[in-house]
Amino acid sequence: MAMAEQRNDKSGKGGAPQTPRERGGWLAKIAPGVRNLVAKRETPENLWVKCPDTGEMIYRPDLETALWVTPSGHHMRIGAAQRLRYTFDDGKYEKISAPTVVDDPLKFPDDKPYIDRLKAARKSSGEQDAMAIGYGKIQGQPAVVVVQDFNFMGGSLGMGAGEIFIAAAKEAVKRKVPFVIFTASGGARMQEGTLSLMQMARTTLALNEVKDAGLPYIVVMTDPTTGGVSASYAMLGDIHIAEPNAMIAFSGRRVIEQTLREVLPPGFQRAEFLMERGMVDMVVARSDLPKTLGSILQTLTMKRKAA
Repeated sequence: MAMAEQRNDKSGKGGAPQTPRERGGWLAKIAPGVRNLVAKRETPENLWVKCPDTGEMIYRPDLETALWVTPSGHHMRIGAAQRLRYTFDDGKYEKISAPTVVDDPLKFPDDKPYIDRLKAARKSSGEQDAMAIGYGKIQGQPAVVVVQDFNFMGGSLGMGAGEIFIAAAKEAVKRKVPFVIFTASGGARMQEGTLSLMQMARTTLALNEVKDAGLPYIVVMTDPTTGGVSASYAMLGDIHIAEPNAMIAFSGRRVIEQTLREVLPPGFQRAEFLMERGMVDMVVARSDLPKTLGSILQTLTMKRKAA
């Protein structure tokens, strides 16, 4: 009876043997606190990134060092904050606040409320909308830069993005510096209907003010630049640059093939294809963009001063 009682005792002095976790382990006994130092480290799920071209697994820190360009040369999409850091000298710039607009002006019905989509996009990107503005120097040349973030609802052009673009254009005129944009968009934002399409005209009018002031407007098209964006401010630059293999189009390849009932040539709607046909002036690797932009801005600014 005594032996049975001893086996049923849960105090730890008798009964069923305790597990190493319950006892604290032998390390905890001989050196309290050591266990935490040698605890198993959890490997982050995103430590390795898969190359979209080759399927190769790339060590994330190496990819970040390479500006998110894979060994195969694939230029992966990056966020607005990263793009601004990569563009400005020493990654330093003045962030210009984005104007606010009314959310969900049309009360758009959807399987997920438009308001919730905006909140989620703002939380993940840290930006008010699909564009962000920065002011700084590129290879010593001052410029206002606006970046379109594809991760924010596909970089779609709506009222918010339109107001940010206009604010950036006015800032360039106010500071009397060149205006640079990095485009990345799937087109107009469907949840805002005609109001989003109106931004094509509004951004064009804002660009007229930049050009009337005699200031350069440079467009850098990244993957993808499509829809109403490619039909408006993305094609109105003084100089058009594109990242390698960036998709630049109005509508998708499949839609065009179904409409024309023809097979399109290889590389159709890619940066190199468009450069051969005069729609893009140059294709520049991401690592060379700051140097290229700085050289262009210096040349155009010198001409403006001479004039």
